[in-house]
Amino acid sequence: METSSLYDLTPIAWLMGVGVLLALGPLAWVWWRNAGAGPARRLYALTVLTLFLTFDLTLFGAFTRLTDSGLGCPDWPGCYGNASPFGASHDIAMAEAAQPTGPVTHSKAWVEMVHRYLATGVGVLILALAAATWRARWRQRHDPQHARERPLSAWWPAATLAWVCLQGAFGALTVTWKLYPAIVTLHLMGAVVLLALLCIQAVRYRQAAAERLPTAVPPMLRKLLVAVTALLVLQIALGGWVSTNYAVLACTQFPTCQNSWWPPMNFTQGFQIWRSLGESAGGTPIDFAALTAIHYVHRLMAYLVFVALGVLVWQLRRVAPLRAQAKWLAGLALLQLTTGLGNVLLGWPLVAAVLHTGGAAALAVVLTWALCESRPERTAVPAGARAHRGKMEVA
Repeated sequence: METSSLYDLTPIAWLMGVGVLLALGPLAWVWWRNAGAGPARRLYALTVLTLFLTFDLTLFGAFTRLTDSGLGCPDWPGCYGNASPFGASHDIAMAEAAQPTGPVTHSKAWVEMVHRYLATGVGVLILALAAATWRARWRQRHDPQHARERPLSAWWPAATLAWVCLQGAFGALTVTWKLYPAIVTLHLMGAVVLLALLCIQAVRYRQAAAERLPTAVPPMLRKLLVAVTALLVLQIALGGWVSTNYAVLACTQFPTCQNSWWPPMNFTQGFQIWRSLGESAGGTPIDFAALTAIHYVHRLMAYLVFVALGVLVWQLRRVAPLRAQAKWLAGLALLQLTTGLGNVLLGWPLVAAVLHTGGAAALAVVLTWALCESRPERTAVPAGARAHRGKMEVA
């Protein structure tokens, strides 16, 4: 692998400059709208805005992948060693002339570079959020005027900053390893984890600003929330594996697949993780039965996740503070069902495919929101028992 041609850090200063410029607008807006608010309120506003922009970045990342623009600039972090496709126009034209329908075209290069610009801007926002949180935490410890405020945790933003750096590394590997399915899927999962980390911060800041605790819920409901979240994470990973292996069109019927309830499938080859795109681990072209296995496992898992979400929504409706999350989960589950069927029956249209990725990411955010806004209630101890236990302890 020719790393000298795949990694060219020459334009990195320009890219960082673009990221700072993109981040200045959101930072100024948050400062202006929350000039007189407390630190928790300001951090909450900045985190929610960063979460929104990161979600938009996730959608644009799906658009980049689905339009085959992931290799529009085949090096990293720039485009043929330039900060924009303008400077790389000659190289792009040469590559496009050699392969008119190949991965490098002027339009694909711009899609890829815009994705990198937006990712850099989000990274700058997360860096600013971490710095602002550490500053607020320091003031709470050393400034008497802020000593009575509810303590803010600076470790969540630090973890988010570390994670976005790791996510950037996976973004680089996505390009330089030529869309390895495992790397691309991990990059998608990394985006979901990043959204979850930002959601945790937003909820914690909001609770600190309002000086309230999460809602106490029955332990079984809390366990159900955790179980459904784990199922969704697995399903998102399977969906990423379907998308990165281009296995969506292996089944173009519903509810059957290839006129069968159990079509021919090659599970061993389909779930060989470490291999190149379109190839088996041995370097031979991947079987169509392997693509069918990838698609069908995702479909079968979708049935389980949909039922589990339905049960969870029904249970959350009984807890008044969590009814908003229940409504969001119900709506997003229906969106996933609609877009999933649209992908299969309509030949994987771009809008449905992007919305399907967005719906999965939104489900992860709402489930994280519900987890942060809930805590298992503890079994109450009768007053008589507490008094008896107190006498025993005194004795």
